[in-house]
Amino acid sequence: MRTTYRSLFRTPEFTPLFLASSAQVAAQTMSGLALGTLVYRATDSPLLSALSMFGPSLAQVVGATTLLSAADRLPPRATMTGTALAFAAGTALLALPAPLWTLFGLVLTLGLVASLSGGVRWGLLNEILSKHGSDGYIAGRSVFNMANGVTQITGYATGGVLIAFLSPRGTLLTAAALYATAAAVARCALTPRPPRATGRPSVGETWRTNRTLFSAGPRRHLYLALWLPNGLIVGCESLYVSYAPEHAGLLFACAALGMLAGDVAVARFVGPVLRPRLGVPLLLLLAAPYLLFALRPSLSLAAVLVALASVGFGASLLQQERLMAVTPPELSGHALGLHSSGMLAMQGGGAALAGSAAQLTSPATAMTVTAVASIVVTLTLTLTLTLARGLGPGARTAIAPRTG
Repeated sequence: MRTTYRSLFRTPEFTPLFLASSAQVAAQTMSGLALGTLVYRATDSPLLSALSMFGPSLAQVVGATTLLSAADRLPPRATMTGTALAFAAGTALLALPAPLWTLFGLVLTLGLVASLSGGVRWGLLNEILSKHGSDGYIAGRSVFNMANGVTQITGYATGGVLIAFLSPRGTLLTAAALYATAAAVARCALTPRPPRATGRPSVGETWRTNRTLFSAGPRRHLYLALWLPNGLIVGCESLYVSYAPEHAGLLFACAALGMLAGDVAVARFVGPVLRPRLGVPLLLLLAAPYLLFALRPSLSLAAVLVALASVGFGASLLQQERLMAVTPPELSGHALGLHSSGMLAMQGGGAALAGSAAQLTSPATAMTVTAVASIVVTLTLTLTLTLARGLGPGARTAIAPRTG
């Protein structure tokens, strides 16, 4: 029986996890826009503005190699509460006047915390929905992604208004309050659960599990397909502030709207037979509209293009479903944390690459070049996996994952 959205919200603990996650997404959305605006006004630098918004993701590399074993070895409720409180305190500190190097140091520290937070959250979601069968996780993650899209649309719009009327620093304080709200929801509404795995978290255990997860061919290909094209396109998004300084919130909101549409379409209207065929087209759609930024489109056309491109983010739902199918349950938190940390790290790398290109050329040119790179990566992965599939019956494609 197919999992329905109504049945998800009747599942114990799904709703409080959903609410806590939504509050954090709203806080992250508003604080990112405020910080990017603050840095761009102070430096007039596309690179520094992009790094202030997405640079924290680079710290996910460190977190993925040191902290991820804790995702399955710490109590979920206490860990989610603690990480949300850390975000609240750190975001409040960002609102204080400080040298630029201090600000970036704090932002990178918060990126480390985020590497653990993602693994704990998605591992708990997989655990909560385990009784719904094979489609429980993809339906639940779809609900979270759709809510993230709506929250981002609202958050960027609200953030733009708050920046105009309160200032970037006032917006950062508002985001800190939202993080504190997420901590309160997690602490009061989630029930205590034991860790999913035994043993103490350690750097050595993180490395061993990472090697186990990444050494298997199907999982390795899935991780690359989840990380690389996505990361490069977020590099394009990181240039919205420098492309349209007064209307970046609109572009971010349109991108979130497109992502919402893609997630709804994949989760509710695409059946198991069609899913394996959609991976590559969606990843190509993710990049192709940005090629038109070479023509420096008007704001209205740019908004349409970014919304259309973001429909392609629906490919990640297909890939995550396959990732859970080839991962042992006791490693689900670590596996999803590695996906989340690697994806965010690649997004930070994409922002750095796109920002550097914009510094040397222009934001529009940098978006075009980055989109070309994403298309090349997608086609290269497709060719490589097609060749690997021909080497033996056990090979599986990651870009067009099989769900059977």
